[in-house]
Amino acid sequence: MSSDAELTIFEHLDELRSCMLKAALALVVGTAASVVFAKRMIEILIAPLAQAPQTIKPTEGIGVYFRVALIGGVALAMPVIVYQVIRFMMPGLLPEEKKYLYFVLPGVTVCFVGGVAFARLIMLPAAIGFMQSFLQDTIENRWTLDNYISFVTRGLFWMGVVFQTPLLMFLLAKLNLVTAEKLRRSRKYAVLAIAVVAAIVTPTPDPVNMMIVMAPLYILYEVGIQLARIAAIGRPSEEEEADTAS
Repeated sequence: MSSDAELTIFEHLDELRSCMLKAALALVVGTAASVVFAKRMIEILIAPLAQAPQTIKPTEGIGVYFRVALIGGVALAMPVIVYQVIRFMMPGLLPEEKKYLYFVLPGVTVCFVGGVAFARLIMLPAAIGFMQSFLQDTIENRWTLDNYISFVTRGLFWMGVVFQTPLLMFLLAKLNLVTAEKLRRSRKYAVLAIAVVAAIVTPTPDPVNMMIVMAPLYILYEVGIQLARIAAIGRPSEEEEADTAS
């Protein structure tokens, strides 16, 4: 690929179209593969409920079925989608920089699946248990399948996204945009950002569930610092660079 400065506007648009088509094709293939397992995925998602959710529209069941298959397709296609985004936004990567993308991309799926697993096994059961017990002596919680799956898949998706944090930190450090030392000095701001993200992602407003989300996010940040340190191996430290400059 030519460098960013050598591309005309039409070449940029053609490159964008190519990247979007490849990402869309990966999503279609991933979704087609997930259709086979969508029923089992739905059974896993509704397992935390005390009773099966109801449907109130004739097409609700089939709509939810293919929505769950789409979420599975996103998880399977995530490496290709991320690669196409980086390929379009950073066309001038050097060969040694591109080499690290092939290390990061498999980790994208691993981290996404890890975030989904955390949400399904820890975050959502706690949140759903809280919501089912809230005012249970006053109201009857009979959720519809569409509303429940929409609520659950949003939580699964965003937890999968935020679990990419260590890989993002590694990639930024490898591109020399951040350093482990700068990330360490930014811990207090990171904690504030983590609290905001947890407040947005957490399905319920209670502080207990918010802390359940905050704890792994902070651990991920610390893991990202260690990955940033690994990314800087063989590179002069900030102090050495300052000495060289002086």
